Amino acid sequence: MAQCREGWHLQEEPDFTPDPPTVDQREMLTYRADLVALYRQAIADGQAGDQDELRDEIRSVDDQLHAMGIRGRLPSPDPQQQKSPARSTKRRQDAPNLPRRRVDKRTVGREFAGAYRPSMFVTLTCDSYGPVRDGVPVDPKRYDYRRAARDAVHFASLVDRWWQNLRRVVGWDVQYFATVEPQKRVAPHLHTAIRGSIPHEVLRQVTAATYLQVWWPKHDQLVYTDRLPVWDGTQFVDPDTRRPLLTWADALGELEEPSHVARFGEQVHSKGILGGTEEAGRHIGYLTKYLTKSTGEVIEASSDRQRAHHDRLHAELAVTPCSPRCAVWLLYGVQPQGANGKATPGHCKGRAHRRTTLGLPGRRVLVSRKWSGKTLADHKADRKAFVAAALKAVGIEKPQPNPDRQVWHKLQPGDPNVPPRAHLLMHAISERITWRAEYDRALLAAGGSPPDLSATPQAA
Repeated sequence: MAQCREGWHLQEEPDFTPDPPTVDQREMLTYRADLVALYRQAIADGQAGDQDELRDEIRSVDDQLHAMGIRGRLPSPDPQQQKSPARSTKRRQDAPNLPRRRVDKRTVGREFAGAYRPSMFVTLTCDSYGPVRDGVPVDPKRYDYRRAARDAVHFASLVDRWWQNLRRVVGWDVQYFATVEPQKRVAPHLHTAIRGSIPHEVLRQVTAATYLQVWWPKHDQLVYTDRLPVWDGTQFVDPDTRRPLLTWADALGELEEPSHVARFGEQVHSKGILGGTEEAGRHIGYLTKYLTKSTGEVIEASSDRQRAHHDRLHAELAVTPCSPRCAVWLLYGVQPQGANGKATPGHCKGRAHRRTTLGLPGRRVLVSRKWSGKTLADHKADRKAFVAAALKAVGIEKPQPNPDRQVWHKLQPGDPNVPPRAHLLMHAISERITWRAEYDRALLAAGGSPPDLSATPQAA
């Protein structure tokens, strides 16, 4: 919430001057480079066990680097794959053209009347897949579940394309804070706060002209249903003929048209909002209200018809590939990228295939890089510093752990030094209660009042 509020109505450009790298950051990056070299050597030698261990260690190092303040995406440790065939960037004939301007580096919107700098709140939805009433298709047999599933899988990429088009049309680096939530029909839709003012008609034009072409192998007809492909030690092969399945690169080379084209729906809601107003606070709360709930709590069926609708969509998502590495590709006779013997045809752990998420993207919060000039780690550090200062004012000083003296690693199954889970849970609960009591004490000393967290109202 603090991140959303700080960046929405900025009056000046945020400062993006990077700090010089610290000694610890340099050492950790050197360690990561050594791990990547070992990982690629393990791939060349065909040592699958070492590959998995090194990959897990690289992920752990990446998390530590981001915690140390490293921004952006770190290079992939996987060797560079064969380049995909070049595709035409010419716009589709069935999509309207858009004006294109040079994008300035500014991120702050225009000022009106010398004092007002409004921003926007915009909602985008998916296309229609058939008539719906009360979140349930009127005729399930005519409802396009396949297109609904594919649009849900590629929704985040479609949103990225929308931002790209919007920046090219308005001519400045538009910044946003957005959340992705399911509609009642369980199709994802986007609520976003945009810094700066953009004409409503421009937003509608950009939405109508935005599309995403998915250049993936064709996956309209399942090839394997009962007898599944098998791993022969180096690749997946047909269970009967023992012929290798089509590789990802070869499957892409056969494409003449995209396997799917995703678009937004016609409904576009946009509203101008001034900073510091009650309306701005209400919309910030609306943006962040779902983030305290899991996706399973948001997607709830209240009737048998809704449960049946969710089941049909989940059945389609179960056979819809979610990425080039998805094991579902094996059901269509295509070897996914990075395939190995641990892959089970048709079984992918991606969020898109789960019954509790129904295709919703893993990133429920989408924040542009120049939104507030701070990362989540920066905001977390700000909150921590604020609480530490409040506690210190009443004589409570928390010892700061020294990260140089700590080494984090994953616990192995059967580790005798691990306390029972019940003890860990009770310790965490006790720690939280202590923190809350200390913070309430600091608020009372400062003249404030602790928040009422009771689940039941007090008697009159």
